[in-house]
Amino acid sequence: MTPPRARTWGRIGQTPIVRVRSRGSGRVPMAGMACFKPGRRSRLIYAIREYRGRKDEPKDFGWRDFRDLVVRARIQLKGPIVLVWDNVRLHLTVGMKQFIAANAEWLTVFQLPAYAPDLNPTEGIWALVKRDLGNLAAADLGEITRAVKRRLKKIQYRPDLVDGCIEATGLSLDALSNREPVPDHTSQPA
Repeated sequence: MTPPRARTWGRIGQTPIVRVRSRGSGRVPMAGMACFKPGRRSRLIYAIREYRGRKDEPKDFGWRDFRDLVVRARIQLKGPIVLVWDNVRLHLTVGMKQFIAANAEWLTVFQLPAYAPDLNPTEGIWALVKRDLGNLAAADLGEITRAVKRRLKKIQYRPDLVDGCIEATGLSLDALSNREPVPDHTSQPA
């Protein structure tokens, strides 16, 4: 996860230089769900993984990881889930579609239009996390992971931040709860 550039302070006339020892390999992929229920406090459920570039180590999340995140959300929320998803390729895999179909009694999925990050409240969460990492000069990947976990934990305890992410999308929770799911047009027989 490459943080955005940020400003910092330094003595007048001296450019601050931060030396970091790192090979430049590794990443910290994240997956998350901003959960909203009218009359209840908003929740953030997430998963983090470290990728260090080792052989046989998964580089990113797979559809099974997304499935496990949805199942974990159902256990924590103790009820049915209406999932509003972007068009990430892993959300549209055969395995994920089969999982959704097999659990239709408690899982309803709405697909966002392609290229619409402004409608995805989780993108606001990632922006909040990255904003605070702009001045982080991490010595190793573990330090980045710890900083990301700390920031996500702080966001979890601030439901007003999660609420702000849904408000920033302009979407209405009432409108979503009164609609039928959008049919998936990508898997129609020819």
